[in-house]
Amino acid sequence: MKRCLILVEGQTEERFVKDLLAPAMLPLGLAMAPTMLITKKVLSGPNFKGGVTSYAKMRSDLMPLLRDRGALVTTIIDYYGVPDDTPGMKTRPAGASARERVRHMENAISQDLGSPAHFVPFLALHEFEAWLFADIDITAAVIPAREKAHELHLAVAGLEPEKINEGSTTAPSKRLLRVFPGFQKAVHGPVAAKRIGLAAIRAKCPHFDEWVAHLEAFACA
Repeated sequence: MKRCLILVEGQTEERFVKDLLAPAMLPLGLAMAPTMLITKKVLSGPNFKGGVTSYAKMRSDLMPLLRDRGALVTTIIDYYGVPDDTPGMKTRPAGASARERVRHMENAISQDLGSPAHFVPFLALHEFEAWLFADIDITAAVIPAREKAHELHLAVAGLEPEKINEGSTTAPSKRLLRVFPGFQKAVHGPVAAKRIGLAAIRAKCPHFDEWVAHLEAFACA
């Protein structure tokens, strides 16, 4: 059985791995073990977990995982709101597509860590909530607010989920909250993603699909 160690941004992404991604990879012979980012270490009691406050903290949490040369190491970190000190942030190519910009940053992160062969950084375009736009009707039903599904369809005007941008008022999470004020990422997100299904998310989100294909290739190599 091959192993994949995955650093995730928070509880929602951890559940996504455990409930949807890991069960899909296990039949291929790949066991996935998520580790949540530690945002603050305390002398006594549990550490605070979830959220990216700085690249330095992300790097600190990645280093212990990277010491395990027998496993593939990857991440699920939102591209939207990524800290300013993240490698590649200030050198993103002007005029490039969102997918090209995110690949630039993923490559820069890998280079900053020495380009380890067993490391595949992944930044979600533009954040986890984008995947919930792969089937708006299912997401609306989970919240539940079926009667408002049409408002969300209008809000994105047919945009592919990964092309919903990273604006402070137009990012996927902001659009969801504007139409569904009761939306709670940690409560509704994993349930909606599981109901939508991995195949549907992959079909609508090319960057995500490319990353999952890499995991599959590693499992089957």
